[in-house]
Amino acid sequence: MNKYILWGVIAVVVIGAFSVFSSYNRIVSLDQNAQSKWSAVEGQYQRRMDLIPNLVATVKGAANFEQTTLTQVVEARAKATQITVDPTKLDAESIAKYQAAQGELSQALGKLLAISENYPKLTATENFKDLQSQIEGTENRIAVSRKDFGDAVQAYNTGIRQFPGNIVAKLFGFSQKAYFTADVGAAQAPSVAF
Repeated sequence: MNKYILWGVIAVVVIGAFSVFSSYNRIVSLDQNAQSKWSAVEGQYQRRMDLIPNLVATVKGAANFEQTTLTQVVEARAKATQITVDPTKLDAESIAKYQAAQGELSQALGKLLAISENYPKLTATENFKDLQSQIEGTENRIAVSRKDFGDAVQAYNTGIRQFPGNIVAKLFGFSQKAYFTADVGAAQAPSVAF
């Protein structure tokens, strides 16, 4: 009878250890996926930042273009390049700072593109059209990357909150990751007047 109890205890220990190892590996995999998706987000934002100097140079060629708008874009780009986020620590504060800097750049860039419509010679140039198209495409890629990142963070956060992952997460120091939040003003629909 003691032999059966011993084998039973060994079986429980082996199953428990397998469960811990399996949960740990699953959490690590989810964590790595979230970090990878974060890298994709940063890559798309970097692509946009790389296009801006060419856009600014093209716009500068337009006679009498509003210098303050160009300065705002250049300053917002400089500020956005200074904000970095450690992919191993995707906390709410870091994401919020990054998002705020990128939001300022988006607003400045949007203003630049809106004002450029007042310069028909500029908007007619092939270089400007090409850059505008690339920026629009990049904005779409940013949206897709942010959604993919949000999905990866959701899977990770769910994984570390479910049993037995929650125990393993506490044992090994895994903590929740933050999401992007809606951009300022996104809750209000724009008013359209004809």
